[in-house]
Amino acid sequence: MTAATHSPLFPQVPDVPDSADAVLEGLDPEQREVATALRGPVCVLAGAGTGKTRAITHRIAYGVRAGILQPTSVLAVTFTNRAAGEMRGRLRQLGAQGVQARTFHSAALRQLQYFWPKAIGGGMPRLIDRKIQLVADAAAALGTRLDRGELRDVTSEIEWCKVTQTIPADYPYAAAKAGRESPRDPTEIAHLYAAYEDLKRDRAVIDFEDVLLLTVAILQDRHDIAEQIRAQYQHFVVDEYQDVSPLQQRLLELWLGERDDLCVVGDASQTIYSFTGATPDHLLDFRVRYPGATVVKLVRDYRSTPQVVRLANGLLAQAHGRAADHRLELVSQRPSGPEPVYAEYTDEPAEAEGAARRIRELIDAGVPAAEIAVLFRTNSQSETYEQALADAGVPYQLRGAERFFDRPEVRKAGIALRGAARFGGNDALLDGAVDLPSQVRAVLSGEGGWTPVPPAGSGAVRERWESLAALVNLAQDLAAARPGATLGDFVAELDERANAQHAPTVQGVTLASLHAAKGLEWDAVFLVGVAEGMLPITYAKTDEQVEEERRLLYVGVTRARERLHVSWALSRSPGGRPSRRPSRFLDGLRPGTTPTVGRGAAAAVGGVERGVLAAAAAAAPRRTQRTPARCRVCGRTLTDAGEMKLMRCEDCPSDMDEGLYERLREWRAAQAAQSGQPDFCVFTDRTLMAIAEARPDSAAELSRIPGVLSRKLRSYGADVLAICAGQEVGGEDADD
Repeated sequence: MTAATHSPLFPQVPDVPDSADAVLEGLDPEQREVATALRGPVCVLAGAGTGKTRAITHRIAYGVRAGILQPTSVLAVTFTNRAAGEMRGRLRQLGAQGVQARTFHSAALRQLQYFWPKAIGGGMPRLIDRKIQLVADAAAALGTRLDRGELRDVTSEIEWCKVTQTIPADYPYAAAKAGRESPRDPTEIAHLYAAYEDLKRDRAVIDFEDVLLLTVAILQDRHDIAEQIRAQYQHFVVDEYQDVSPLQQRLLELWLGERDDLCVVGDASQTIYSFTGATPDHLLDFRVRYPGATVVKLVRDYRSTPQVVRLANGLLAQAHGRAADHRLELVSQRPSGPEPVYAEYTDEPAEAEGAARRIRELIDAGVPAAEIAVLFRTNSQSETYEQALADAGVPYQLRGAERFFDRPEVRKAGIALRGAARFGGNDALLDGAVDLPSQVRAVLSGEGGWTPVPPAGSGAVRERWESLAALVNLAQDLAAARPGATLGDFVAELDERANAQHAPTVQGVTLASLHAAKGLEWDAVFLVGVAEGMLPITYAKTDEQVEEERRLLYVGVTRARERLHVSWALSRSPGGRPSRRPSRFLDGLRPGTTPTVGRGAAAAVGGVERGVLAAAAAAAPRRTQRTPARCRVCGRTLTDAGEMKLMRCEDCPSDMDEGLYERLREWRAAQAAQSGQPDFCVFTDRTLMAIAEARPDSAAELSRIPGVLSRKLRSYGADVLAICAGQEVGGEDADD
């Protein structure tokens, strides 16, 4: 996802590729490998700015256009509604309509709403948007007083518990094991968590995390519902895989079932959300779970200049830990640019004034304000920069503050525009307005208070004007892209953007925390407050926490396309003791310094790695979706997933060995008990029936039975073949 100003809001839509091969045009060699790797598990390690979204959307589109993937059988999962909307748009442009691109939560919510009457009965509980008020009510019920900061922190701890599947009683142990700094006594938080859950039940409501928890519970308990979903979705793509939580990973496993048609995309060096329960372990262990996986490394950086990339690579070169062991060495594909600028100031106000002065110079030189960002470690740093920019006459916008479409002036403008669109020519406001931009300006001038000239100064009045100006600019872009667009079309565009939280660009410098900047990019980036105690933050105590702080700075650096300014202050306030020093992360990177730590592991280069089973899998005959499955008895084309697994119609006679089937069921029950998972996670009933009908006597014959994938073959193949041969099997644990 990029800053919306890098290209027009409504760019000229390219022609839809006229063939599957045309979809591959313009991809670099590694991106092409991703796009054509349509079989089995695929892991894409994609560095910052390497075109990962381009690679995975072209992969889906190529599979659809080549007839290998059915659009409705593909589920692409992202982490934000905006990213999902962008992916759907790209797929439409590539001629791959019908593919589902959703967040984990929206996909789970859709399934939960559909299956709730069948699985639970009655109406689904109401979903609450924000849980903080409910946490406050739970605290009040226990007689516990929480100030605003504590309330926010306790809410975050409850969210962490839920995504890591930690029950209230286990919180003290789990928090200590994870090294979390509890905002209150862990036992007290456990009681607050339990009271919060009780209050939800009493009020018949569920929260955001419950959507995933309840969907997981239904899929685990209701085999029939799980099979129905698996029959619908057979191919999965997961973006930002380094950010999945244990709960999201469990949901993904239940969606997959026994299959391995999975493509994951991620970068362990951009793992910065561990406080929410995200972990890169699933990405780093992907090759362990799927030894036959194809791994593609994207390292060609199309975003940043060689100078910015050199600094980014240098930051990670001194890193340690698991993520560092898998770091990618980026290679810039852009022309040379200016060297990063390092600046030291006496205090924070002086640092903010220095940044504002440089930003003013860039704007005067022709750099759009919306192509400039000031990034900081904590939101508390924002106020100083807001004041400095206002004093310099520089417009700005806060990212991560109130969402654009939730602003009162935007809601009021939406109501006015919707009314004008409904009344059309009968609205007096539209007299003399001949095109869409003039109509929007007329409505917003009459109802919203928009004026052609911005108000002087800054503050709330200027912020309201900037919001309305963004709507005017959006109307101009829509009219340029679609000359015949009407006011009704514009309102529909606003509704679609509101649903995806895809805000139009507010013309101003972006102020954002480093966490909020993830996924965005600008021409010029100012990284401020890069000092010890802020980066790394004071409360980063363990080696793992410090390394995550390094990755956070790496994310900030890689947001810049051309210009990068890095600064720090020696004291907090004017006249203060200059006790601060630049961040240790800059040692050896800024001029005149040397590294304070040894160099980390060697970086991975770009390219493709075939799994240990890939060659055999490629050589082995494998039925693809190009060839329809047919009943081995009557020859009819099979469409039902269960019939396809048996390779015969439900009504056609079966030659199943009943005794063998029962022995397989008994063995499966023992295996499931040993591993602590449901029976169907070993093999489904249909797969056991297919085995009992085929009675295979070799691994090759067993592997040809639908449902016996390479992972199952490795884990259970020897036992199954022994049972088919009438032999007794031991009770050793399987390695799956």
